[in-house]
Amino acid sequence: MDFGLKGKVALVTGGGRDVGGDIARALAAEGAKVAVNYNRSESEAASVVDSIIATGGEARAYNADVSDNAQVTAMTDAIIADWGRIDILVNNAGYVKYQKFVESTPADWKAQIDVCLYGALNCCHAVAPHMIRQNGGRILSLVGDSSRIGEANLALAAAARGGTIALGKSLARELGRNNVTVNAISLGLVETAHSDVDFLEKNREKIVKAYPLRRIGKPEDIAPMITFLASDAASWVTGQVISVNGGFSMV
Repeated sequence: MDFGLKGKVALVTGGGRDVGGDIARALAAEGAKVAVNYNRSESEAASVVDSIIATGGEARAYNADVSDNAQVTAMTDAIIADWGRIDILVNNAGYVKYQKFVESTPADWKAQIDVCLYGALNCCHAVAPHMIRQNGGRILSLVGDSSRIGEANLALAAAARGGTIALGKSLARELGRNNVTVNAISLGLVETAHSDVDFLEKNREKIVKAYPLRRIGKPEDIAPMITFLASDAASWVTGQVISVNGGFSMV
């Protein structure tokens, strides 16, 4: 299916690895020019860019810590200078630490909220004015199911991502008159190359039982929904939290 992304410019934060890398490649396969954001994973971001170019797509890597407003602003300005527009923002970058809340420290709170909530705030604030001027755009934020239903040992990430959901719903109302849609994609557990292998192997049987489809997600399970929501086919979908989670939650 042709999702009509040819000529569009997409920014994927945390696009150098795992789910972000798969999303970047999927958007490029549909014809979008992709800005692959990374913070520390420079070589991995370069690999994603190379793989897109090798298949006939167009992509460039951009370094910025999404928790730093000045860096995000500079990155956005660079993308606009290079390509003239930003049509799609995918807030994928995140940092999650699995721990009991009572054992966490203010430093743990800050680390997760800075990336998961302030990262989305910074990117939306930098990109939205350009989308308003263009009279169109797509903002998509990836969150975990813990942000909707709660989950033990993930209170901090859940709080941060819950804020991201509220931000998105508010922006959907505020930016709708400018043909900008804003949605969140709520994920179950996705196994990636950077997952905690020991934890998964020790707990896989127990984890899988919580999923009606009886498997943990893969990065390639996520990209099709992102591609759809980024397209004109989803032009009347906004302010929603859409689950891609193997049935883990059905709220």
